[in-house]
Amino acid sequence: MNDTKTPKIFVTRRLPGLHLDRLRGVADVTVWPDSMPPSRDDLLAGVAQCDGLLTLLSDRIDASVMDAAGPNLKVISNYAVGYNNIDVAAAGARGIRVGNTPDVLTDATADLAVTLLLAAARRVREAANQVQTGGWKTWEPTGLLGIEPAGKTLGVIGMGRIGKAFARRMVGGWNMPLLYTSRTVQDDVDESLGGRHVDLDELLAQSDFISVHVALCDATAGLLDADAFSRMKDGVVIVNTARGEIINQDALLDGLNSQKVFAAGLDVTSPEPLPHEHPLVRHPRTIILPHIGSATDRSRNAMAEIAVDNVLHGLRGESLRCEVNLA
Repeated sequence: MNDTKTPKIFVTRRLPGLHLDRLRGVADVTVWPDSMPPSRDDLLAGVAQCDGLLTLLSDRIDASVMDAAGPNLKVISNYAVGYNNIDVAAAGARGIRVGNTPDVLTDATADLAVTLLLAAARRVREAANQVQTGGWKTWEPTGLLGIEPAGKTLGVIGMGRIGKAFARRMVGGWNMPLLYTSRTVQDDVDESLGGRHVDLDELLAQSDFISVHVALCDATAGLLDADAFSRMKDGVVIVNTARGEIINQDALLDGLNSQKVFAAGLDVTSPEPLPHEHPLVRHPRTIILPHIGSATDRSRNAMAEIAVDNVLHGLRGESLRCEVNLA
């Protein structure tokens, strides 16, 4: 670390646990105190003369933010698996290391994807609303009929760590035939889960349940658009715990209204938060959560540990514990 001055760190939100104390032991740490993200002006002011930044997905860290920090900026540590909020190329051009927090939220996010799939398929939101609003009058043989996943075909878009963890749960628990898309064939998935690597068209045409686990990039933004929905089975259940921008929300709404889509469970939307008056929020066949995929005590504390480690490594000019780019 710099021997002539105390490094300066800007953290854009309070973190769980005591991990920031490790930073305070070696640096001058400023933590944005509000629950809402800093405004653009506040962000630009906060990063001035910083050696390191610890950021969230809701913080847009582009070249202008890096330049506002000044020439001493060595590391940007994102408290997330994703890092599409950071201009990684601009960071690399400036010799700034970029880190993220992968792996530790895999199980928590996979668990939530299972929760959303079951809640959507079994119409849990409609049923709970019926109880809360006094609509529950009697037991009805034909009331609130849902879909059982057992034996139905599962399509997983993106077979990374979370996609695999989710597929293991669904195939192991409900014996679902598995189709998946991935840049390469995943031999372990084929051998242990009976999975079959297919293209997106085949997955859409044959899957009864579709869960999105692919990273957001230019190729996946709007991947599930109106044309994609038209190629799905009637009565499909959609789950998204990846990024909201991957699904065209107007197309999803049309699919729900036409009953092409039976139900949808979303932990991510575009924008976040989705306005409470948005038709998707109001639709009876959706269950929408406020991006809580990693929201367990274990996962969020582990993320904080890695995020702080990344900053400490970056301040020393070392490779990060979890590095996105190699500056």
